[in-house]
Amino acid sequence: MSAELKETWEINNRIVLYLLDAIPEENLADSLESKGRNAGEQFAHVNNVRLMWLKAAMPDLMEDVVKVEKADAGNKALLREALVRSGKAISDLIERSGGRIKGFKPHPSAFVTYLGSHEAHHRSQIILALKQSGHPLDKKTLFGIWEFGVR
Repeated sequence: MSAELKETWEINNRIVLYLLDAIPEENLADSLESKGRNAGEQFAHVNNVRLMWLKAAMPDLMEDVVKVEKADAGNKALLREALVRSGKAISDLIERSGGRIKGFKPHPSAFVTYLGSHEAHHRSQIILALKQSGHPLDKKTLFGIWEFGVR
C-alpha cells in the first residue's frame, strides 16, 4: 500500500489527538444543546468505530487496542492511549491491506477517506459542544486542526 495513504491516515490521527490535547479534562463532559454524546463520548465513539473496522477487516490487529466504555469517556489519558493504539492499528491495517480492506468497498483510499470524514464530523461536534457549553477552543487550536503539513 502506498506510503502516502498511510501517512494521510496518520495525519488524521494526529489531528484527533491534537484536538483532544487542547481540551481540559473537565470539558470532556460538554454536550451539544441538542443532546447526544458529550465531547469525551465523541472521542470514545471515534476510537470504537476504528475497533469495529479492525475486528471486521483484520482481527489480529485487535490485541493491542482498547475499547472505551461510555463510563470512562471522561478520562483524557485513557482516551488518548486508546486513540494512539487504534490509530496505529488502522495504520497497520492500511499497510497490510494488500489493496483491499475486508468488508469495505471499493479500496483502501476510499476507506481512509471514509474514516477521515467520519472523524472530522465528530471533531466538529466536539468543537460545537465546547462552544455551546461556554468553553470555546482558542483560534490557534481551531486553525491548527487544518494544518495537515504540520501535524
